[in-house]
Amino acid sequence: MAQHQETGKRRVIVVTDGDQVARRAVEEAASQVGCRVISRSSGNPTPLDGEQIVNLVKHAKHDPVVVMFDDNGNGDFGLGEQAIEYLSKHPDIEVLGAVAVASNTPFVEGVHVDFSIDQNLRLIQDGVDKDGIPVKSADGVVYGDTVDVLTDCNIPIIVGVGDIGKMQGKDHFMKGAPITKAAFLEILKRSGIEDAADSH
Repeated sequence: MAQHQETGKRRVIVVTDGDQVARRAVEEAASQVGCRVISRSSGNPTPLDGEQIVNLVKHAKHDPVVVMFDDNGNGDFGLGEQAIEYLSKHPDIEVLGAVAVASNTPFVEGVHVDFSIDQNLRLIQDGVDKDGIPVKSADGVVYGDTVDVLTDCNIPIIVGVGDIGKMQGKDHFMKGAPITKAAFLEILKRSGIEDAADSH
C-alpha cells in the first residue's frame, strides 16, 4: 500500500503509549492488520522529535504507519505530546486516528473519545481505565499522560483503550494483542481502509 493516492500524504495511526510491553503488542497487532510500525518511536519518553518521526514515516515501505508516543507519566506538555502535535499538523501527513491509552497519571485533562474498546473487546461509548474497564463519564473521557494534546489536533477518530499489551493480561502480544488490534481495525474501517492486511 503506497501513500494515499489522492492526497499524496502518508497515512498514520497515533498510539499514546511507547514502553517495551506496548511496543511488542503494537507490532503484533499492526502486523495482523497490514500496518507498518515505526518501532524506533517507542520509548519512555518518546526518543525522537516530530521532525525525525515524520522523516521515518515518509520512508516507510507502505502505509498506514503506526507511530508510538509516550510522556512517561509526565502530566505536562511532554516530548510525546510535542511530537504528536508536530506530526498531526505536518502537510505531508494524514492522521487517520489515534489510540488514546489510559494511565493513572494525575492532573491531566483527558481526551473525549469517539468510543472505547474495553478489556472484553466490547465497543462502548464510555471511557476506560488502565485495565480497560469501563469508566462512566458524561461524554466518554480517557485520562492518560500523553492524550491531552489530541483534543487540539483535529484527529477524526479517537479510540480509548487501557494499558496496551497489559489490561490484566488480556492484550498480551502472545495472545495477538486483540484489544489493540480491534482499535486499529476500527480506525482503518472508519477511514475506508477495510482490507489493509489483504492489499500487500
